[in-house]
Amino acid sequence: MPVIFRFFNCAIFINPREHNPPHFHIRMNDGREVLVEIATLEFLSSSVARREILEALAWAGNNRALLAEKFKEYNP
Repeated sequence: MPVIFRFFNCAIFINPREHNPPHFHIRMNDGREVLVEIATLEFLSSSVARREILEALAWAGNNRALLAEKFKEYNP
């Protein structure tokens, strides 16, 4: 899994050969995970409270173009 960005408590990554809609994963250091749609930042599935990943969501909101580009790169 290519890591796009790391934070103190989690990492953002995109899996190769993923399904639509374009999304990224936020994996907490303890293994819990969130799938987030790139366009809307809506959770597709989650076992994490939003308050735990506010920093990662803010970063993602400022880097949607990069995330969309990486999703296309890893999922042609």
